[in-house]
Amino acid sequence: MENLNSLRVFVRVAEARSFAKAAKRLGLTGSAVSKSVTRLEKELGVRLLQRTTRSVGLTDDGQSFFEHCQQILMDIEHAENMLSKISSAAYGRLRLHMPVAFGRRVIIPAIPAFLNKHPNLVLNVELSDRTIDMAYEGVDAAVHIGEPADARLIARKLCNLRFVACASPEYLARHGEPRTPDDLDHHHCLAYVILHSGRYREWLFQKDGKIFGKTVSGRLNVNNTETLLEAAIAGLGIAMISNFTAAEAIRSGKLRRILTDYAAIGPQVSVIYLPNRNLSPKVRAFVEFLQELLPPNPDWDKITLS
Repeated sequence: MENLNSLRVFVRVAEARSFAKAAKRLGLTGSAVSKSVTRLEKELGVRLLQRTTRSVGLTDDGQSFFEHCQQILMDIEHAENMLSKISSAAYGRLRLHMPVAFGRRVIIPAIPAFLNKHPNLVLNVELSDRTIDMAYEGVDAAVHIGEPADARLIARKLCNLRFVACASPEYLARHGEPRTPDDLDHHHCLAYVILHSGRYREWLFQKDGKIFGKTVSGRLNVNNTETLLEAAIAGLGIAMISNFTAAEAIRSGKLRRILTDYAAIGPQVSVIYLPNRNLSPKVRAFVEFLQELLPPNPDWDKITLS
């Protein structure tokens, strides 16, 4: 076998069950991926994959070879990590995932300092609010809001969020200010819609130590926090927005907090990564960067709780 690249390509195709998806993850063309696997099969003298027009599956020989390849590549990564640990330098490509608004407003502005400190790192960052499979998609670390769905993942808590009910002064002047969550039934509410289910994210409130939810919707419902912020500032209604998103608009007077007596504690923000016997220097560097960037009581809490 000339090199290990063909093994890496084969493993990615086997994991993704697709040449196109594997090619996207590897940064190659679909043709290059297909040719690499074909050459590997010819070299080994066995068929590794069953190909149809709709799917790609492993043969019995392919399944056995796939499991051995995974272990080989894992051992190589561990060996590389040990060398990196000795030199204590983070290097290579770091694949990251983070929620859109949190990534844009909190993390990305601080990335230049992180890259200056680690000049041998290349970051591939996906900003999206979708649920990901870290192992399947080859993601090294992710910023996650709420409890991780997979208990096998390692989660390091960074801070807590709060969601604040707010509206523009102009809207409140026209429609009045709600005093209780039940008053929202008589207002225009801007809901976050979960597209794959068509449901609306519940608004959480707290009173006398008890947390309760209320589902609201209105004439405008979107699946993007930044758009909810802009709509609230434009006076289209009341929105429930994460405090880091709303902080600047509240500070500048573009939005006013309402229902402050019912504010609930929000979900935690964590950095999550796959369990590994030796945490790679590049992931360790990113975790430490986030822990320094996000103290337990960040500035946006001071603004939205004052």
